[in-house]
Amino acid sequence: MHFLHGSLKPAATALVLATLLGSSSAASYNGLAVTPQMGWDNWNAFGCSVSEELLLQHAQLIVDYGLKDLGYHYIILDDCWSVGRNSSANNTLVADLTKFPNGMAAVADAIHALGLGFGMYSDAGKYTCGGYAGSLGYEAIDAQTFADWGVDYLKYDNCYNEGQAGNQLISYTRYKTMSDALNATGRPILYSLCNWGEDYPWNWGSTIANSWRISGDVYDSWSLIDARCPCDGIDAWNCGLPGFHCSIGNILNKASFIVSKAQSGGWNDLDMLEVGNGGMSDDEYVAHFSMWAAAKSPLIMGNDFRKIIPADLAILSNAAVIAVSQDPLGSSAARRWILPEAGSQFTQQMWSGSLNSTTGGDLNDMVVMLVNGMETSAVLNASLADIFVDSGPAGTAPQVGMSWEVRDLWANRMSDAEAQAIINASSAAGNVTTGSNATQVGYGRYNATKTSYKEGLLNRDELLLGNVTSTVLPSGTVQATVAPHGAALFRLRAVPTGTRKRDEL
Repeated sequence: MHFLHGSLKPAATALVLATLLGSSSAASYNGLAVTPQMGWDNWNAFGCSVSEELLLQHAQLIVDYGLKDLGYHYIILDDCWSVGRNSSANNTLVADLTKFPNGMAAVADAIHALGLGFGMYSDAGKYTCGGYAGSLGYEAIDAQTFADWGVDYLKYDNCYNEGQAGNQLISYTRYKTMSDALNATGRPILYSLCNWGEDYPWNWGSTIANSWRISGDVYDSWSLIDARCPCDGIDAWNCGLPGFHCSIGNILNKASFIVSKAQSGGWNDLDMLEVGNGGMSDDEYVAHFSMWAAAKSPLIMGNDFRKIIPADLAILSNAAVIAVSQDPLGSSAARRWILPEAGSQFTQQMWSGSLNSTTGGDLNDMVVMLVNGMETSAVLNASLADIFVDSGPAGTAPQVGMSWEVRDLWANRMSDAEAQAIINASSAAGNVTTGSNATQVGYGRYNATKTSYKEGLLNRDELLLGNVTSTVLPSGTVQATVAPHGAALFRLRAVPTGTRKRDEL
């Protein structure tokens, strides 16, 4: 949906968005990101090598590969897109016309024509992290420029902030200035803070933003130990230097302490996905995607779709896992135990969290994630007492006395052959095509543009629920053999009274 600048004022915008979302009182401060945002950003794969052609080609590929229909909506242009400010035109930012010859409004229009949203990048500092003009002191001017261009999403970084940090109020005030400026334009713009967890944004971000980064920049590695990304252990939540080159394990450990800070409209951002960038194994990418979905991080892809392999497309296309991310309850899974307890990323972990009920009753479904950070395969166990500990300690939760259907959320992963057929059918990547498109080739895939995840879950769509593997009996245990650096992800559904029980795990 493309709102024209000036057509809606902030209060009206929130009302319209709440109506569109089927709710008269969206939890978000601006009505956006009621579930974690999804999309693609160029930075992880391309850095400063950006262009109009690159963005539009990837936008078309995301449509062709069926990813738009799975919910990936925003095409986000990251750093290095400007040539500075025009002193004779109110100091407005100027796009690099070598990289973007038709201008940013034309890029936005082309992306909107595909049914996608257009995201941009700036910085709450004098310069961006790439050394280009930042927005500090120019918030109102830049917000209006973005709105005039048709921007739907702003990623707002933290480099060169001229010392305007050091406590929560200072950082909050600096980031609130842009929040107010965006709202004043009257255009709905999703606001994504990228301040790396400095000054605890999870404490103050939800009143001014839709997501906030909780750590330094992600790196395409499962467990790299890098001094530039410190705080790997029990002090991870209180990291004075967020750093960069942060492994998947490092970031997940930092997120584990603050999952309760996320809510509908405001999410802990674990940074962009690395799936498809080649630095990890298939098991590691499966675990990475599972972790981000269970923790309710935004799912922002960061790979080069022109050379994606089928296995990676299959990971990004798993609707049953995306449904955990997009669950209408909006509750992040929490880590229940970790071995060894010291908190190293080289561990075995169990996470669980509430999901919206798909049984039609009052009992919530549950997501259960078993993570094996070790170098060898392991049999991991999750007792119902641990899974439901939030509903009662030491096995006293009423859910522990029930039977639960266990559904494997990776069992229906798209085959490599089907994924390759989808890739082959795209003309956007220069592939040979017979006129088929991703929707035709990928027949049977979930389409969230036709039926939202909320509706699909209410309808008990099997594409979102995974495959039944067994039933865990009262006071029982969910068990799985998990690959090295891998994860198993399950949905638990209450078994109605009188239903025949399957074998216990």
